[in-house]
Amino acid sequence: MSEEWVGQMQDQVDSLEKLEKYINVTDEEKRAIEDMDTRWGVTPYFASLMDKDDPNCPIRMQVIPSLKERINEFGMDNYLVWKENRATEEVRPDSIARQYHDRIAFTVTETCGIYCRHCFRKELVVDQDLQLHMDVAEGLDWIAEHTEIRDVLVTGGDPLLLSDEKLEYLVTKLREIPHVEMIRIGSRLPIVLPHRITEGLKKAIGGFHKVPVWINTQCNHPKEITEKTEKAIYELLSCGINVGNQAVLLKGINDDVDTFRELHQKLLRTRIRPYYVFYCEPAPGIDHFRTTVEKGAELIRDALRGHTTGLAQPMYVLATNIGKIPLMPDYNIVDKNEKEYTLRNHLGETTTIPNMPE
Repeated sequence: MSEEWVGQMQDQVDSLEKLEKYINVTDEEKRAIEDMDTRWGVTPYFASLMDKDDPNCPIRMQVIPSLKERINEFGMDNYLVWKENRATEEVRPDSIARQYHDRIAFTVTETCGIYCRHCFRKELVVDQDLQLHMDVAEGLDWIAEHTEIRDVLVTGGDPLLLSDEKLEYLVTKLREIPHVEMIRIGSRLPIVLPHRITEGLKKAIGGFHKVPVWINTQCNHPKEITEKTEKAIYELLSCGINVGNQAVLLKGINDDVDTFRELHQKLLRTRIRPYYVFYCEPAPGIDHFRTTVEKGAELIRDALRGHTTGLAQPMYVLATNIGKIPLMPDYNIVDKNEKEYTLRNHLGETTTIPNMPE
């Protein structure tokens, strides 16, 4: 008998007719679905979280195509080629993206549980304007030949959509490479398809090992976290896999103080450690999701600092072709002289500490 998660993927909501079973589709949403040549889809589970009558529902905005995607004033053409350094002199398989000396991103599939409208890999995964050949064996051989690579991020698409057998093979092969010290998996499935966290999956990638597996998921709004999510995360933790969150700052979805605070507090209550908040990257066709660059730092300052534990405070960064760039200014040091520093807390109160000479 097929597992429930397989049935969810087979019944993916990817047509207007299917979508109308969950929401009252607006005329604008209907036009976008009918007129735009773009891949879209969402699991029935995640579709069930959409507000039936509100087109500004944070779930709807992330998964239903929008005519705004045709506007590209600020997005970069050939973004993924630039971002993943695919036009450099280094010869690499299509499956290998590189911004760092000692770690790489290993793309093993182009299939997703949902097709996020804000995806930075939109050219490859959603619009499919960029065609790449993702050969897992070729990627494994390349990693084995490059002894400087100690950290492998397995990504996609969504790698947890691979079968248990393929995942076990992949993780086992990576662990057999002597210089690989850790494996990270990037997956939205703990959020959009928590049914995927099965006993078979836990056996395939979990357990004690000197080369640990970490999972980083993407949750952008507190509405995405349900009891099913909570149970799935507990199951992952119970088999030795830590889970972090990489939220994307999205205009109209999580760029207000109350939502941003509730998201990060709810993540901790679910045992997911906030890891990154990403500025929405300059991929083409997602201008409407982008805030000012300063917004993320302001939200961390105003929504989280002093209002919740430090465990809930992620790093705010922009991912680029030269790696992740932190975007947090120093809001707390307000003055410095030869004698002392003046520091300010979240309430605006100040204190001083001595300025130590070198």
